[in-house]
Amino acid sequence: MADIATATSADDRFVIGVDYGTLSGRALVVRVSDGAEIATATHEYSHGVMDTHLASTGQKLPPEWALQVPTDYTDVLRNAVPEAVRLAGIDPAQVIGIGTDFTASTPMPVLADGTPLSDIHPDRPHAWVKLWKHHAAQPQATRINELAAARAESWLPRYGGFISSEWEFAKGLQLLEEDPQVYAEMDHFIEAADWIVWQLCGSYVRNACTAGYKGILQDGAYPSREFLAALNPEFAGFAEDKIAHAIGQLGAKAGALTAEAAAWTGLPEGIAVAVGNIDAHVTAPAAKAVSPGQMVAIMGTSTCHVMNSDVLVEVPGMCGVVDGGIISGLYGYEAGQSGVGDIFAWYVKNQVPGSYFAAAEAAGLSIHQHLTELIRDQPIGGHGLVALDWHSGNRSVLVDTGLSGTLVGATLTTRPEEVYRALVESTAFGARTIIETFATSGVPVTQFIAAGGLIKNDFLMQIYSDVLRMPVSTIGSEQGPALGSAIHAAVAAGAYSDVHAAGEVMGRLNENAFTPDEQRADAYDALFAEYTLLHDYFGRGENNVMHRLKALKRDAFTTDGSVPERVEPPASTGGSS
Repeated sequence: MADIATATSADDRFVIGVDYGTLSGRALVVRVSDGAEIATATHEYSHGVMDTHLASTGQKLPPEWALQVPTDYTDVLRNAVPEAVRLAGIDPAQVIGIGTDFTASTPMPVLADGTPLSDIHPDRPHAWVKLWKHHAAQPQATRINELAAARAESWLPRYGGFISSEWEFAKGLQLLEEDPQVYAEMDHFIEAADWIVWQLCGSYVRNACTAGYKGILQDGAYPSREFLAALNPEFAGFAEDKIAHAIGQLGAKAGALTAEAAAWTGLPEGIAVAVGNIDAHVTAPAAKAVSPGQMVAIMGTSTCHVMNSDVLVEVPGMCGVVDGGIISGLYGYEAGQSGVGDIFAWYVKNQVPGSYFAAAEAAGLSIHQHLTELIRDQPIGGHGLVALDWHSGNRSVLVDTGLSGTLVGATLTTRPEEVYRALVESTAFGARTIIETFATSGVPVTQFIAAGGLIKNDFLMQIYSDVLRMPVSTIGSEQGPALGSAIHAAVAAGAYSDVHAAGEVMGRLNENAFTPDEQRADAYDALFAEYTLLHDYFGRGENNVMHRLKALKRDAFTTDGSVPERVEPPASTGGSS
C-alpha cells in the first residue's frame, strides 16, 4: 500500500479506519500526527452477496435482489481490526479512536435493541440486509417519483428530480408490500453504516450523510405522512416510525467503545467511536478535496462522485445535495455510476475466452492487464464500437435502474479486447455526462480527483483524462475510504478541530497525475457524440425496449416476495448465524 510508515514511537497516537465495501471490510491503522498509514488488513465476507439464493435456506431469489448477512460485518471487527493492529506493531493503548464507513444505501430491518430480523426470520428474504445494489424496488421507486412530481414535492429537486430504487424509501415500501409481517415487526429500518456504529458503542446514532442522501432528510424534515399514505396507507408512518432518529454530524463522537466491542477488536474500552459515514463521502478529506469545485470520483465496483459547493442549485439526475453532507458549512453534491469495475469483472468472467486467460497466465499478467496490453495501442475508434455503461442501471443523470447495458458496432471480426476497451470508454463517457450536467447547472467541476481501486490502472486513468479533457489527480492512498474514516476518528477523538483541518494534515493527493492529449481528446469527442445519441435514445423515453425486456424478465418470476423453487446452497457458503 502507499505511504506505509515503518517508524513509530511510544508517544505516537493512532486511529483506526474501517471501510466496509461490497465484498469485504478493510481496517487501516493511521498515525494521527501526519496521516501515515502503518498497516492494513482485509476480511472477506464469508457470505459475499446473496443475489441468487439465501445462504441460510437455499431459497432462490428473484432477479435484481442483492442481500447480505449482518454477522459478516461484525466479523470484520473481530478479524481485520486486531490483525491490522498486530501488523502495525503498535501498543493498542496508543489507539484513541475508530471510524467506519459503509456502502449506501444498505439498510436492514432490526428490533429496538438492534437485533437483525434475519436472526428471527432467516427464511424470509426481506428480513436480510438489502445491499446498495438491490434494484428490485424499482417499481416502488417509480411510483415515488411519479407521485412526488405530480404533487410538486419540494424535496424532489434536491435529488435531481428522481429518487433511486437503491435508497431507503423505495426499499422500505417494497418490504411493506411484499412482506408486511417483517415490516410490522421491525422497529428500525437502519443503515448498515449506523448499525455497525451501534455495535461498537452501544448507541444508535443516525449519521447525517446517509440520512440526507439516502433517507430524503432535507431542511430537518422527511417526506410528509400525507405523501407516504398516498403511496400506501400502511406506509404513512414509515419516516417517523421506522427511520427517524437522532442525527449525528460527520466527525462527531457517536459514543465510546463498549467492553464487548473492545474484546472483539483488541482496542481499549472507552475510546472514541465516530459517527458513521458513506464510503464515497468520507474519502473527500482523505484526498484533500473538500473545497468547492473539487470532484472526487471513488472508482471501484461502482463510482460515486462527490463535490462541495458554496451555492445551492438543482442538478438534473444528481443523487442529492445536502447541507453539510460532506463537511460542515458547504453543500455536498453527489452523483454516481451504478456499474464500473463490476462491468469489467462481469465481462472477463462471462465473455472472454479461456485462451486469453491462458495467455495472460503465461505472460505473468492478470486478465485485465492482458486485455489492456492487447488493445493499448489501437487508434481511438479503431474498434468501431460504442457501449452504454448501464449493466447495473443508470444512477446519474437518468436515475433509472431499469436501463441495461448495450454494445453497438460489433461484427464477426470484433475481438474480446476491443469490447473490453469499449466498456472502459463507456464508463468515462458516463463520467463526462455527469460533469457536463453539473457545469450546465451552475456548479462547474474545476478539478477531477480519482480514488479507489481502479486508479492503479494507468490505461484507464489516461482514457478518463482524454475523454474528460481535464487533468486527473489521484488520491495518494490505496485505502481512501479507510483513511477518510480514520480522519473522522481523529476529529471525534479531539485530535483536530474539524474534518477540514484533519484532512489537510492527514490526507494525500497526487495533483495532475494524468493530463489530456489534445489529439486523443478530439478523437474521443466523436465517440462521445455517438454515446450521447444512444444515451438519450434509450434513456430518455424515446425507446423503452430496455424497460420492456426487464419487465418480461421480472414477469418470469413471482413478484410478491415468494420464492418459486428451492436450490441447495453451495457447500462452501455455510449458514447464517
